Amino acid sequence: MAKLSLAERWPELPYAAWKDTRDTLHLWTQVVGKIRLTLTPWLNHSWHVALSVTARGLTTSPIPWRGGDFQIDFDFIDHVLWIRLSEGQFRQVMLKPMSVAEFYEDVMIALRELEIEAPSKRCRAKSRIVSRSNRTPCTWPMTPTTPIAFGGCFAAQEIFAHFRTGFLGKTSPVHFFWGSFDLAVTRFSGRPAPRQPGGVPYLSDAVAQEVYSHEVSSAGFWPGGGGPVDYAAFYSYAYPAPDGFSAVSVKPQNAFFSKDLGEFLLPYDAVRTASHPARALMEFLQSTYDAAAGLAKWDRKSLECGLGQVGKPRRV
Repeated sequence: MAKLSLAERWPELPYAAWKDTRDTLHLWTQVVGKIRLTLTPWLNHSWHVALSVTARGLTTSPIPWRGGDFQIDFDFIDHVLWIRLSEGQFRQVMLKPMSVAEFYEDVMIALRELEIEAPSKRCRAKSRIVSRSNRTPCTWPMTPTTPIAFGGCFAAQEIFAHFRTGFLGKTSPVHFFWGSFDLAVTRFSGRPAPRQPGGVPYLSDAVAQEVYSHEVSSAGFWPGGGGPVDYAAFYSYAYPAPDGFSAVSVKPQNAFFSKDLGEFLLPYDAVRTASHPARALMEFLQSTYDAAAGLAKWDRKSLECGLGQVGKPRRV
C-alpha cells in the first residue's frame, strides 16, 4: 500500500464547504453517543461517554449488554454504521443522504432487531435517545447530507497519542466527545481544583463540576462549527488558568490566545500547510502544556518523562 501524501494525511477542511455535513454528522454521533451514555457506568471526568477514533472512523468500543457486549462503529470509508454483538449477530445502517430523524429511526430499528434495549433520554418534548442533540439546541434543523471521512481527526489522533506518552501522571485517553464534537487529550496535576462555577451551555453543572474536579492541561482538535471560531482548529487550555497564562508566547508562531474562548488556538490550516505538520502540532501541544504546568507549579519532575519510542521500554 502506498504511503499517504501530506495532502492526503492532512486534507483541506473548509468549514463553509462541509458545514451541512458537519452539523448532521455531529448529531448522528450524538445519537450513537447517547446509547453508550445510557448503558455504561459513570467514569470519572465523563470518559465513559466518549467515542474513539479508528482507522475507518469512530467507535463506541464494547458496551456491556446482558452478559456480553455490543459495539457501534462509524465506517466513514464504506459509509456504513455497524452494530455488532459479541455473539456474532450484527446489523448495518447505511450512511446515505438522509435526515437525522431518519438516521435515528434506522438505528433504533437495528437495535430492536438485535434485542438491545437502549433506555430513553428526554430531549424537551421527545422521550427518546435524542434524535437531535446534546449541547446543540433541540430545535436544530435536520439537514439531509452525506457523511465524509473525518479528515484531520485521523492525523491528530496519532500526534495526540504520542504526546500522551510523555507523561507519567494521570492522563486521559485520546477520545472524541460527541457533545462538543472534538478530539481531546487531558493531563492532570494530581491536585484538586477550585469548584467549577457551572454555566456551561448544554452541560449540567453537576457534570461540569465533576469533569473539572482536578487541575488540568487539556488540548484537542475541533473541526469548526460557528461561534467565535468558524474554522477547524487545535486548542489548549488550563483549568484553573494560572496567572499570566494568556500572555505566554507559545509555538508555532501562528498560535494565539483567544480571549473569547479563554484558550490557545492554532488554526488547522497552519498545521496542514506547515513543512512538517506533525512537528508543528507537537510544538503547540508541548509549549501550551509547558505554560500551564510551569505557571501553576506542577510537580513536573515526577509527572513527566521522555516521549515514548517504538519497542523501547521507558528507562527507570
